[in-house]
Amino acid sequence: MPITIVLADDHPIVLDGLESLFRLEEDFRIAARCVRGEDVVPTVLQHRPDVLVLDIRMPRMDGLAVLREIRQRQLPTKVVLLAAAFEEEQLLEALRLGVKGVVLKEQAPPLLVQCVRRVYAGGQWIEEQAAGKALDVLLRRDAGVREAAGALTARELELVRLAASGLRNKEMAHRLDISEGTVKMHLHNVYRKLGIDSRVSLAVYARSKGLI
Repeated sequence: MPITIVLADDHPIVLDGLESLFRLEEDFRIAARCVRGEDVVPTVLQHRPDVLVLDIRMPRMDGLAVLREIRQRQLPTKVVLLAAAFEEEQLLEALRLGVKGVVLKEQAPPLLVQCVRRVYAGGQWIEEQAAGKALDVLLRRDAGVREAAGALTARELELVRLAASGLRNKEMAHRLDISEGTVKMHLHNVYRKLGIDSRVSLAVYARSKGLI
């Protein structure tokens, strides 16, 4: 069975190049191609490809918005993200949304083919040049969350993020649909568990652990 793919890029010349690249490979079948972001999810729903090769900069609905909808719909299609360059926060969000393949457009075309094959097989392919600092940040955040989760409850961890982001007790109570008294109780427990005594210390802790 060939690997079915959908190609999505807003530049027809790039799309033509991608199509030519994968048509040279006997184990691929191109199910469809998209030049507009809003067409990608409907196309994936229609063709159910194994892999979506997606440009992060699509008009009207960018690659991240496409990824969010794919995740929300719990579609099984794996995604390989393609871009001329990645901003750190873009890449972090893409990885959080489940992207398993990340390739820069400047990389040699055969690397993209290898990436899609690996992702289809259940692996991961993230170009070091594309990831760089962003992947380090993500790994630090994951480690920080695991460490904090070992000391705090899920609700306390949620309050840490909100408080460290600058929200006051009343705002946090409204956001979480709990009383201000409950917020104060949770924060008291957080301070005690973490050995800190102020909002400033809490913000420093949250940032050092990558929680915000």
